[in-house]
Amino acid sequence: MSWRKYIGPGPIVAAAFIGPGTVTVCTLAGVNFGFDLLWAMALSVIATIVLQEMAARIGLVTQQGLASVISKTLQKGILRYFSIFLIMTAVVLGNAAYEAGNISGGALGAELFLDSRIFSIGQLKINIMNLVLGSLALTLLLTGSYKSISNYLTGLVILMSIAFLGTAIFSKPDILALLSGFNPKVNPENIFTIVALIGTTVVPYNLFLHSSLVSQRWKSIQDLKYIRVDTLIAVILGGLVSMAIIITAKAGAATQVNSAVDLAIGLEPLMGKMAKYFMAFGLFAAGITSAITAPLAGSLVVAGSFGLSTDLKGFPMRISIIGILGLGLVFSSFGIKPIQLILFAQLTNGVLLPLLSGYILWLVNKKSVMGVHTNRLWMNVVAFAIWLITLLLGGMSVWKVLGG
Repeated sequence: MSWRKYIGPGPIVAAAFIGPGTVTVCTLAGVNFGFDLLWAMALSVIATIVLQEMAARIGLVTQQGLASVISKTLQKGILRYFSIFLIMTAVVLGNAAYEAGNISGGALGAELFLDSRIFSIGQLKINIMNLVLGSLALTLLLTGSYKSISNYLTGLVILMSIAFLGTAIFSKPDILALLSGFNPKVNPENIFTIVALIGTTVVPYNLFLHSSLVSQRWKSIQDLKYIRVDTLIAVILGGLVSMAIIITAKAGAATQVNSAVDLAIGLEPLMGKMAKYFMAFGLFAAGITSAITAPLAGSLVVAGSFGLSTDLKGFPMRISIIGILGLGLVFSSFGIKPIQLILFAQLTNGVLLPLLSGYILWLVNKKSVMGVHTNRLWMNVVAFAIWLITLLLGGMSVWKVLGG
């Protein structure tokens, strides 16, 4: 059997959750707590694998994206309109906020290689590098196909992984101390960083993206084994990259870090100039890959919710992509710091994630939707435990953002 059968939208999923927000959160975790929160990253990977597998299975069995399935299953009543409104609002606005953070974060990485000029127009601060990255993402989305986008992102994810994993290896971590980081430690000082680590890995819009792309990539239920391998490899690779950033941050010379750029500069005295450039490229790649996937996912939600075509070259997808990417560029031009944009996105995710994971758990056990491919008992036990965790973490993230 050709190995190509095993390659699907997994690399796009990995590209989507390894964005500048993930890089920054993992950097702060490593600087502030060393290896202590590696266990939280491992838990995030397990939760992501379980939720992504269920979303992908729904996409394969129904041959529709998750937004379409939810819209068609909730056919009438206030619950239907409330659910569609909440999903639309959270995903579109959340993705626009993430898009601003993706573009700004990618630009920060690029600016360690190239200078960028900033023009002021009233309250707007136009960063030329932001415009360049936004234009690159828009060009690929409007001119490419799902297959070509997947190929580009696969290449970038591989290069990004080499950059981050290579930097972690060069930092020569203490292996015994590293392994001790997988022993769970929770206290008032690290609880919100744990929330952020899981929240930046288990991303709601990835569930919509994955189910839609699976329905276009595979058609037969016999392909489920390929989907599971594709998902497993991509999410584990993404988790390893995130862990590599935590490990690198622990080794860095910086004592106070506000973004991954500070970490890149802080690595120079310890590991030489190349380490800085490895981190800078990793941050740039994280930004540009996520800048492509965020508007793509948001557009699939918009089209799916209204039963419109998800053809990438169709008018509904194109206008949605332009709208979300344009909002991201506008948000990033108001001089708002990327971390503030990421906090807003976390607020919308805090509301959406427990709701969406609950819908997925309901749908994947609904025989009228899944036929004989519903969850087994042990899968429901694991999935329900993850749902409780998302409910708790979602509530905590909302509480934190609102200043609780």
